[in-house]
Amino acid sequence: MGLKTLIVDDEPIARKILREELELLDGVDLAGEAANGRQALEAIERDKPDLVLLDLQMPGMDGLDVVRGLGSHVPVIVIVTAHDAHAIQAFEAGAIDYLLKPVGQARLAKAVERARRASNGLAFERAAKLQEIADTGVKKIVGRAGGEYFLLSAEDILAFQAEGELVWIVTAKRKYLATQTLKVLEQRLAQSGFCRIHRNAMVNVEHVRKMTALSSQRWSVTLSNGQEFVASKRQARAVRELLK
Repeated sequence: MGLKTLIVDDEPIARKILREELELLDGVDLAGEAANGRQALEAIERDKPDLVLLDLQMPGMDGLDVVRGLGSHVPVIVIVTAHDAHAIQAFEAGAIDYLLKPVGQARLAKAVERARRASNGLAFERAAKLQEIADTGVKKIVGRAGGEYFLLSAEDILAFQAEGELVWIVTAKRKYLATQTLKVLEQRLAQSGFCRIHRNAMVNVEHVRKMTALSSQRWSVTLSNGQEFVASKRQARAVRELLK
C-alpha cells in the first residue's frame, strides 16, 4: 500500500495543485481532502492517514489547532503555507517538513519521502513527541539552508550575526539563515545564555573561549570555533557576568 495522504487547505485551488502533484508520485494514495480544521480532525480519525499536508493559516481552526486537537491517531505532519516567516511555527507544531507555496514537484517528493521514513518509526514515539511539542510550545530555532529548513537546538548555536537584513546562525559546522530578526531572537533567547555584544551580533556565552582587551573601550570575544567578535566595554562586562 502507498502512503495514505490527506490534503488540508481552505483554498480549493491549493488543494487541486497538491492533488495533481501527488498523483504524479509513486507510492502515494490520496486519503481525501479537508477544507478546514474541523473537517481535518474528522478525516484524520476516520481515515487514519499516514501523512497530512496541512495548511498553517485557515479561518477558525488553523493548522496549530489541528495538531493540538489530534486524538488517538497521530499522522506525520508536513506544513504547507504561503508565508516563509511561518517556518518557526511549522516546526514548533511538530511538523517534520515545511513547504512553501507554490509547491514544486521535486520539493514535494522530498517531503513525501521524509514522511515515508518517519511513518516507518514507532507510532507511539511519534505521537508522544508531537503532542509534547504542540502542548508545551517548545521553542527551537529554525535555520534555512538553500530550500530546506532545519530545527536547531540553542546549545548548538554559537552566535547570530546580522548582515543588513539577513541574520546568519553560526554553528560549529555551517551557517544557516535565520527566519527571524536579531531583535526577536534576542527576546526569545533572553533566558538561554545568549548575550547581545554588538548591534549586529549575539553570542552564546557557553561557547565563549577568550576575551581580549583591544583598547580601553573595546574587547575581542573569541568563540569555540575561533570566530572573533568585537564588543564594547559595557557589552563585554555583560558577557563576563554571564560567565560567572
